[in-house]
Amino acid sequence: MEQNKRKPSWLKISLENGEEYLKVKKIVDLNKLHTICSSGRCPNASKCWGMGTATFMIAGEICTRSCKFCATMTGKPLPLDKEEPNKIASSVRLMGLKHCVITSVDRDDLEDKGAEHWKKTVLAIRQENPNTTIEILTPDFDGREELLDIVLSAKPDIFSHNMETVERLSNATRSRAKYDVSLKVLKYASDKGFLTKTGIMVGLGEDEKEVEKLMQEVRAAGVQLFTIGQYLQPTKKHLEVKEYVSPEQFAKYKEMGKQMGFANVESGPLVRSSYMAEKSFLESKLKK
Repeated sequence: MEQNKRKPSWLKISLENGEEYLKVKKIVDLNKLHTICSSGRCPNASKCWGMGTATFMIAGEICTRSCKFCATMTGKPLPLDKEEPNKIASSVRLMGLKHCVITSVDRDDLEDKGAEHWKKTVLAIRQENPNTTIEILTPDFDGREELLDIVLSAKPDIFSHNMETVERLSNATRSRAKYDVSLKVLKYASDKGFLTKTGIMVGLGEDEKEVEKLMQEVRAAGVQLFTIGQYLQPTKKHLEVKEYVSPEQFAKYKEMGKQMGFANVESGPLVRSSYMAEKSFLESKLKK
């Protein structure tokens, strides 16, 4: 693929500061919550907050891993906040969310890698918001099935775990997670009957055939929902962008996904894991 480092016009974003944006910001700030919208420097943060949605990040804001694409802080995490599950549940209620997305940092410092904290958070949200659908975007828990079982026992509506990139680039991009382990995690949740989802970034040096192969493999693992977006370098310390993928190529990936039988594919330069999450969920229900 031809290298093109200059950021193209289709990656320009408009900032929101309307009533809904300020409402979400106030709730996040008052409850001292962490969001991947902020820590991950998501280009859609203003848009999503302006729509009254946010992706909450639990288990602190310091990650035990140091993936070369991620802007989240790395280091020794603080102890878990035991009140966090209730804070998240209350925030979901105050925002009036019909669909909420929860993610977390990696907590390899904990014996259960945060699995019980995940379970408590999902259960707290469910108890206070019985009509809200819950999507969780989890770490790999090193592929340990007993830990996945703890999280899945809370019965989220969507189980999501990101592949992040194609197999050839996985080891150089992710600090500990392995391509085959991530596939195993997704297949395990799918085989348990959960609606599963994954996402990748492009622009890291992959080619179309590699993306197609990944899509085929996750589809074979039972994944129903798929997202694909442009990698953007958070800081100069992170991996460089090898290519700004064109909107036409993203449209091609979307069509490929449709042909493979995914229930929903969100593919575009600014797409991220939780982009249009509620829409993806509703479309998947319609196709059942």
